[in-house]
Amino acid sequence: MITIPSRRAKSPQLEQLNHLIVEGIRDKKGKKIVQLDLRKLGDAPADFFIICEGDSNTHVKAITDSIYKKVKEEMDAAPTHTEGSSNSKWILMDYFNTVVHVFHPETREFFELEHLWSDADVTEFGEV
Repeated sequence: MITIPSRRAKSPQLEQLNHLIVEGIRDKKGKKIVQLDLRKLGDAPADFFIICEGDSNTHVKAITDSIYKKVKEEMDAAPTHTEGSSNSKWILMDYFNTVVHVFHPETREFFELEHLWSDADVTEFGEV
């Protein structure tokens, strides 16, 4: 019998990772920060999506650089995969259980990830 680990429990390490990601976004004044808890959805590619946006391509890149640096310094962890850095309209950072999406506003509106995963539990983070 094969046992698949439950994705329901949120480990302290995962909580710390998500907290550091949000801090990294806030450090660079990222906007409209949302966390989608996908654990109750059977077809989800990760436990969490953290989504935010920046005002420009430069801002989007600065946010992802801040997330990378904060997580690397505090947890000595790096994303397993990063996409979109070349044009900075949508940069995806895959930390396995948490996937970060940093959007340019028009790109976020076009793809509507929050709508696509509307069954997820949503946590909104205020801007600082």
